[in-house]
Parts: sequence; C-alpha cells; structure tokens
Amino acid sequence: MDGAGLPETRSTCPYCGVGCGVLLRADGQGGLSVRGDPDHPANFGRLCSKGSALAETLGLESRLLAPQIDGQEADWDAALQLVANRFKQTIAEHGRDSVAFYVSGQMLTEDYYLANKLMKGFIGSANIDTNSRLCMASTVAGHRRAFGTDTVPGTYEDIEEADLVVLVGSNLAWCHPVLNQRLLAAKKARGTRIVVVDPRRTASCDGADMHLALAPGSDVALFNRLLSDLAKHGAIDHDYLARTEGFDAALAAAEADDVAVTGLQEAEIAAFCDLWRTTEKVVTIFSQGVNQSTSGSDKVNAILNCHLATGRIGRPGMGPLSVTGQPNAMGGREVGGLANMLACHLDLENPDHRAAVRDCWDAPTDIPDAPGLKAVDMFRAVGDGRIKALWIIHTNPVVSMPEADLVRDAIAACPFTVVSDITAATDTARLADVLLPATAWGEKDGTVTNSDRTISRQRAALPAPGNTRPDWAILAEVGQRMGWTKAFDYETPAEIFREHAALSGIAAKFGRDFDISGLAALGDAAYEQLEPVRWPVTAERQGGRFFAEGGFFHPGGKGRLLPVRHRPPAARTEPRYPFRLNTGRVRDQWHTMTRTALSPKLSAHLAEPFLEIHPTDATLLQILPADLVEVQSPLATAILRARITDAVQPGQVFASMHWTGETAPSARIDALVPGATDPVSGQPESKASVVAVRPYRAAWYGFAVSRGEMKPDSAYWARARTGTGYRAELAGAVAADNWEEEARRLFDLPDAVAVSFQDAGRGLARIALMQDGHLAAALFVAKTPVAVMRDYLATLPGTDAPNVLSGRPSADMPDPGPVLCSCFGVGVNTILRGIENDGLSSVDAVGAALQAGTNCGSCQPEIAALLSAAQVREAAE
Repeated sequence: MDGAGLPETRSTCPYCGVGCGVLLRADGQGGLSVRGDPDHPANFGRLCSKGSALAETLGLESRLLAPQIDGQEADWDAALQLVANRFKQTIAEHGRDSVAFYVSGQMLTEDYYLANKLMKGFIGSANIDTNSRLCMASTVAGHRRAFGTDTVPGTYEDIEEADLVVLVGSNLAWCHPVLNQRLLAAKKARGTRIVVVDPRRTASCDGADMHLALAPGSDVALFNRLLSDLAKHGAIDHDYLARTEGFDAALAAAEADDVAVTGLQEAEIAAFCDLWRTTEKVVTIFSQGVNQSTSGSDKVNAILNCHLATGRIGRPGMGPLSVTGQPNAMGGREVGGLANMLACHLDLENPDHRAAVRDCWDAPTDIPDAPGLKAVDMFRAVGDGRIKALWIIHTNPVVSMPEADLVRDAIAACPFTVVSDITAATDTARLADVLLPATAWGEKDGTVTNSDRTISRQRAALPAPGNTRPDWAILAEVGQRMGWTKAFDYETPAEIFREHAALSGIAAKFGRDFDISGLAALGDAAYEQLEPVRWPVTAERQGGRFFAEGGFFHPGGKGRLLPVRHRPPAARTEPRYPFRLNTGRVRDQWHTMTRTALSPKLSAHLAEPFLEIHPTDATLLQILPADLVEVQSPLATAILRARITDAVQPGQVFASMHWTGETAPSARIDALVPGATDPVSGQPESKASVVAVRPYRAAWYGFAVSRGEMKPDSAYWARARTGTGYRAELAGAVAADNWEEEARRLFDLPDAVAVSFQDAGRGLARIALMQDGHLAAALFVAKTPVAVMRDYLATLPGTDAPNVLSGRPSADMPDPGPVLCSCFGVGVNTILRGIENDGLSSVDAVGAALQAGTNCGSCQPEIAALLSAAQVREAAE
C-alpha cells in the first residue's frame, strides 16, 4: 500500500519556533510524505531544509519501544510504580525540594501543563525548569520588566509591513529560514532594508544592507547610543511616553554608556542610528545572540527602550519580535514551565495568583511562593546532592547544558534519574535508571504555540509504535500513582487543553495578557478540528497586536523603560585563553541531532563538527585548511575540524552545538562553556566563553564509509548518516600496527574479503571489505587529512565499487562534490560546472537550471559566494 489514497493530516513542524504548518500523508508502511501547509499563516506552504526532510527522520531503527529499568526491558506498571514510589519516598525523606523536573520545548502544551501542575501544584516544589531556559529566558525577563507580562507585542505580518528590519543576534537565514524567506520577499517587493547586528558574518548578511560586526556582548552599548541619538534629534514620541515611566533614568544611563566598547566605527554607528531614527516602520528581530548572555535581560530592555521611546510598538510594521528556538518554547512559557513562573503568565510571588491556581487545581498543598532552581543551578544541585530524584523529558542536557561534563557526572551520580524520550541512544538517556518510551512527532496529539502567539495543532498521522505512550498520559498516571487520582484523571489531551484555557480566564481577571478562555468550552470534535489561532482568544477579542495605545500589565497600566548599562561578558580573555568562543546552530541540524542525524540529506551539508577561525589567527597558529584543532577552555577540551574563514573576526572563533557523544564525542562544545548566568533571567552565557586554540597533531587521519554501524574509538571521530549507510572522519594519536585488522574491528566484519593497499613507510592504507561481491565498508588512512572524494565514496557501500581504492570516480562519472543544497541534493561541483560550462551567472539562474536554492532558500548565500568567487577568478585571468 503506497498511501496515495489516504487523507492528509494537518499538523505542525517539530523544529524551530516559526511553527510551520505541514500536511502529512501516511504511506501505510510506517512512513509519511510531508509538504508545507499552504493555508497555515506561519509559512503558507514554505518549508526549510529540515522540515522538507522530516520523512527521512521517521522509522523504528533507533526508537525506544518499551520501558527500561536499569537497562532491562520492563512493563509500564512496574516502571511507573517505581517512578511514583521513588519520588514519594524521596519527598518523604528529604522534602519536596529534593526532587526536580527538567523538561523541554519539544513537549506539547498539554504535556507541559501537566508537568507544571504535578510539580508546582501537587508535589509542592517549583523545581521544574526547561531547556527553554537556554533559549529565551532573558526575553521573558525583559518582557516582564517592560510590559508587566511576557507578551510578544507583534506578529509575523509586521516583517512584511516594515520598512526596516534589524536582526540582532539572529541568523534568521539558517535558524528560522521560512521567516527569512518572508523578509527577503518583502525586500524584493517593497524595498525593505535589512540591518544585521552580529559579531559574525552569517548567511543572514547576504541579503542585508548593513552588517554591524560589534564586539561580543556589547549590544546594550549600541542600543543605548541609539536611544541617546533618538533623544538628541527629537525623535522621541512624548505622547506615547505618557503611557510609560522610567524614560529619564533610561536616557541618563544610555548617555553615560560608552559606545566605543562595540568596536564599531563612528560612521557605522551614525549610519545605523540615522536609518533607525528616520524610518518609522522598524521591526527589531532578536534571538540567541541577545538572550544567551550574562547581560541578556538588559540587552532585551535596551532594544525595548528604543521602541517604547518612539512609540514604535504594536502597530503594523513596527515593534520588537523575539523569535524562539523551539517549536513550543512559547507554550512552555504559557503554562509556567519555567521555575520562576506560574501557569497563564501568573506570578509565583503573588499570593492571590498562587491561591487562584491552587483553587483551580484543587491542589492539596500550597503553591511554592519562591522560584525553584533554574537550569544551571538545578544541575549543580543534582551534583551536590540536594536533588535526589530527577525526571528529564525530551531533552539532552549532557550535551546542551553549559558545564556539560559536570552535568553528565551529576546525573550519573544522582540516586534516581528518569528519562522520557523517543530513543535510548542519547548521552543523557544512557545515564537513566528508568527510561520511559514516549510517542514522537507524527504520533503525538496536542497543541503548540509559535513565536507570534499562534496556537496550532500537532496531530497524529501514524499509530504509536510498540509500547510508547504520550507524555501527558505518562505524567497523568504518575500523578495518580502518587495519590492524586482525581486531579490527574484525563482521557484525552482535549480535556487538559480545556482546563488550561479555563485557567487563563481566571488569570485574565488578574489583568494578565494570556487569555484563551474563548476556547475553554471547546468540545473534543472542535478541538480535533481547531484551526491555527493567535491568542488572545476571548469573547471580545482574537489575536492582534499589543501596546499600540499602551495598556501595559504593570500596576497602573504603564510600560517601563529601564536604565541599563553595558556589562562585559563574564569570562575575560587572557594570554592563556586569548580567543572568544561563540556557539550556535548550523543550517541543517537541530539541537543534539536526535532527529536530524537520521536524515542522510541533512547530514550531507556539514558532516562533521568544525571551528571557524579567522585566516590571520590560523596563520599565526600554523593551522591549515582541514586541519584538526584542539580547543581548550578552563573547563574542558574539544577537537574540531578547522574551517578558516573571515566570517569571524580575529580573536573570535565559532563552533556549533549539535554534536554529541553519539556522533562526535570530542566535539561536545558545551563542555567548554562555563555556567555563568544572567542575574535576572538565569540564562547562561553561551556565546562569549574564552578558549585557547592549537593544532591537533594526529599520528594518523582516516575516512571511512560503511553499509552498517561503525565502532570508532579513536581520539577524534565524527560519524554521519548517508544514503547507503554511514561515513566517518577519524584521527588518532597512535597508528594501528595492522590497518586491515583495525578495519575489521571498526566495521565488525571479521569474515569479509579484504582488498587493500598499504604503505607502512608513508603511513598510507586503503582497505575495502567486500561481502557477496559488494562493498560493505572501506577505510582510508594517511599521515595527513585524507585526500579522497568523500561524497562519491559515500555512495559506494552496497555496490560492486570497482575503483573504490582510488578514492575518486572514473573520468566519465562527474563528482557532484559536497552537498550545498540539502533540499534537492545539489553538490558544490555541480553548481561550479554550471557556472563555468553553462554560463550560470546569478542565484536565480542556478536555481532555474539546477533547482538549488529554490525551496527554502537558505543555501542561496553559499551559491552567491560561489558565483562571486568565480567572477573574481575570471577577472584575475
């Protein structure tokens, strides 16, 4: 059965906070076809490379399908009773605050709601935090300080109505590609100008009119200068300021700041201020470069100050817009998933708010009156023994948390750790005492909220495999087994949604912004058919913008401008650690790659971890292209592949945060990042650590391809999925005595037929292992980085591979080169041949001829770079 006659299911993409709608059609064999939903207001049918490849990430190969206790398969009754008993016992012996939940923006709102209800309402502790603490906690703090609640004022439509869009610490082209497509379409249609504020030149700079490569952590000084400039030139909206307070103090602080710390030229700063001041319709989009800082909350408020001072907020085409990193970071904020919040944007510190939530839930204990442990402090408490029972849901803190090695050691030593996930093959899941198998995207049913307050349904298009269960059902049964049967007696996620919506109506009576009480009576059938809807949703109002006329949520109804001053990053460079380390995402991978690493298409673009370093620094350190480098911080050391580029400034380096102990153990970059946090938000500083960099002089380098799994154990290895199996980069300090034996061990092929070439004197070895006349695996070894055509070799396992040992295709078989366009699998060499042989002279021409760049568009900057380089070569000739 091919599924062609089966209906499509409307759902939502599980990646970033854009919240794209997708249409899913089951194929009748456990798979899905995926396409963009043309009617969803977030994407109107567009999908990025990750969304387009969702079908490749399905399957049961790596799924956790039954509970496990101490590594042994168990039934649900035994597993859930053990979880309930151990949590009850720990609370009885050590108190409520001896237990904690660490949850995730991968959870649906209904799951999130129950986790918060169980911990804060019934266990009676605020020790529930989320990996969204690493993503947007500083935005929450900034919003609450300025607006009185965590309110996103504007909408995605503002991007298309703005005359100027400023991207601050946001690589929109790679991290939120569909929004970037909307922005570039606006630029093309109506001339929208774009400014990028980022220490690093990213793909987002390709479409920008101005790039301000400011010093890391200096955003406050830049926006303070902007505020001073607005006041100096009479661009303040005094009528709007009457709806706010704090302007004089904010301006005094701004005028006392020193913009020189940005490292920008005065002419650059003046041009930016002039453009911002003289353009009324300004949208400022900000993301992790703002949030992930020890001054992140102040950065947010410095941006908000400028919009409030000019009244450029809450009207079409103007306002601040925080874009979140996870599909349901907003939903987690709405249900109180952070340790310092209550559900429905109520305040934990407010006794009336606490009483209202307790009464709604009919909770048996007082709601905690003080924040619980935020993420960094939570894992430190696990490490020092204050937390004795821990439940981690859909996140991988052993990789993603700062101080990752300390987090790993803390979890390993915790007396009782539960992990709910879809796979046992994560760094964190391997440390669990109890593993609970959850349903995955495509099987789950509930709601998520995107970055502009749009609530969308995630719907199941596939049956739950094995003994997997939805997260809400797991949490509800544990709550019942802990003694709260009535409070956690749910049959469907629709029941939970109705309760959440009803509580939002209670919150609205306290003057809160989040109100979806208009959905509180939604029946099961209506919930099933729920269309995307932007909150608030009440009898009087649906969606829209906030604050055009004021109407803030502080007592008295006024917004607040805050006096903020530049503070440098917590870590200071010094001779021993002279480089500033920036971390972030790459285009085609997601978080710790639990899902995206399953896709050959997504793994083909950047197949191993890398360190971007400026050519000047590389020359001084004698680092050559493709060398391995050792990166050392005061906490740990990593080994990465050098990527020499002027996209980073001298003295700065960049590494992505995706690779794990499962894919590249030496590249767990967050092990190098200290746990310094913003004093207001508790968000860690992930973009300004200090490190030393030096060449890693391996005794040997290797490249491997195989049809089956590999078992590398060298000092450096990085493994990626291919269409025919796997590929890996390898390097080590000690060469093997017998490379054929090592190849058999690496690939677990003791009886395969070996075809080999070895030159011990030159340190060369090439071994092909054949089974039934087809290539099962091949290993290439040299004393320097191996010179073979990797993308060609990755296609050979499972074929007769007649010329495998040459490492390159025959003359009549052109090599497509490394994949540049993941959506259509177009390689660099294919594009270069089109430029050189067919006269392709523009990005549009390349797209028309080869399709590259015509889907999500996030590879267009790289195509433009190839065209530019070709034009330079042509001019030189």
